[in-house]
Amino acid sequence: MITHLSIKNYALIRKLDIDFLDGFSVITGETGAGKSILLGAMSLILGNRADSQVLLDKTKKCVVEGTFNIKDYNLNTFFNENDLDYDENTFLRREINKNGKSRAFINDTPVNLNLIKELGDKLVNIHSQNKTITLNNSDFQLAVIDSYVDKNEILRNYRLGFKNYSEKKKLLDELIEKESKSKSDQDYFQFQYDELEKANLDSGEFVNIEKELELLNHYEEIKTNLADISKILENNELNILSQLNNILSLINNISEYNKDFEEIKKRIESNFIDLKDVSAEIENIGDGINYDPARVEELNNRLDTVFHLQQKHRVNSVDELISVKENLTEKLNEISSLENEIDELKKEISKIETGLIKLAKSISANRGEAIPKIEKNITELLSQLGMPDGRFKVEQMKFNKLTIDGFDKVKFLFNANKGGVLSDMSKIASGGELSRLMLSIKSLISQKNLLPTIIFDEIDNGVSGNVANKVGKILKKISGSMQVIVITHLPQIAGMGDSHYLVYKETDKDITKSRIKIISESERINEIAKMLSGSKVSEIALQNAKELLIGKN
Repeated sequence: MITHLSIKNYALIRKLDIDFLDGFSVITGETGAGKSILLGAMSLILGNRADSQVLLDKTKKCVVEGTFNIKDYNLNTFFNENDLDYDENTFLRREINKNGKSRAFINDTPVNLNLIKELGDKLVNIHSQNKTITLNNSDFQLAVIDSYVDKNEILRNYRLGFKNYSEKKKLLDELIEKESKSKSDQDYFQFQYDELEKANLDSGEFVNIEKELELLNHYEEIKTNLADISKILENNELNILSQLNNILSLINNISEYNKDFEEIKKRIESNFIDLKDVSAEIENIGDGINYDPARVEELNNRLDTVFHLQQKHRVNSVDELISVKENLTEKLNEISSLENEIDELKKEISKIETGLIKLAKSISANRGEAIPKIEKNITELLSQLGMPDGRFKVEQMKFNKLTIDGFDKVKFLFNANKGGVLSDMSKIASGGELSRLMLSIKSLISQKNLLPTIIFDEIDNGVSGNVANKVGKILKKISGSMQVIVITHLPQIAGMGDSHYLVYKETDKDITKSRIKIISESERINEIAKMLSGSKVSEIALQNAKELLIGKN
């Protein structure tokens, strides 16, 4: 329930603080005093949109804060799921700056507008005169039925399942679309892959080909130079190895005369061996180099193939081509796996759908069982509210597919006159009849709904006299299970309240301000008397006001 409301710089309100009590509270005041302004400010902390036009002083921000006692309403889960600090006395605040930009807070934690509205919907229901139009809304009508049904755990489970079902179906559509597009790309990807696969690419191949071509293209030069080197080393008459051998013989003759000669001998022997090896290796290399025009052509063709693939795929190396091939492999594997993924998802969706159909049928049966009771109770309430011939019926219809609400769609039918044809309320009900019908519905669901607070803005539209008295009694009854706040012009309803608030205007330095205060018992008598007789309060009006206050009990 709401326990306190603070308003700063909103419309005609400069600063206002008011405490609200449990039970049945009435708010009265002259037309234009600011009752609707008070309601508008409260709607801000419940998530309604606003702009800078609401600012009384355009140079300052508007702040509206409400304090709510939420101890008994099982909202811990909501706070945990949204990472909010839970407090039995929770604060909802809205701030609107001079540019119309708004900020919202729950227990001083900044939140978006949708979140504060979601919590607000769990705390307060505001019924204003224009809200009777929601009676013709099919979603509202179905919500009324579901509010009366005791087995709403089934509906909650169904809606969670339907959300999952809808998400899976959306994913399936995306996969099918992706598969369709992929199928058209598959042949192209496969052609590219096959071309790269056929090329049989090797990471170091390009360098090796270039080296081999370098040798073959300079065959004659290499062969000639190697032959000349062989002659110099070993194959000429005066070759290096023969000369070194002569040197070794000469040094060997004198090596015993000086140890340094022995060291020189060893070094010459080492060089002789090395050059002998070099000579043999050069001869082997020369023997192994043979010019092969077919091999040159083969290598050039291979290079052309590699260059062509690099240009085609806009890369600069064989390694990058291998990476392209690997990416194509992944794409082809993904395309082939999509079909399996789609088949598995279809099976999963079918299984979920079977479970949802079972739940939806159970929900429809529960609604069908509740509808006659709802029709009977609302018809009885309408009779109490001055429509003894009023008839109310709920038509339950079926969709041929699952929706967020199951298979059902309902339509409220009504006629206030005996023998009249039941029809849509929007076609035949007057404003006063709609107000009484809405009150009957709210009275009915208040017995089932654990909503903390309900606010009625002139629910008494179109009623008077004895009917007004009955409206007051119904409102009083509703207040037994929730906090009820009623803005009213009728003394019969005002007299029923446990607490009475007066909205009034006052002028300060040529500025008109709206104020609200809770009034005492004697002030209530005077206020109700004014409502009975006008600005001139007569003794009879005062006596009637006292009787109304006494009669409330």
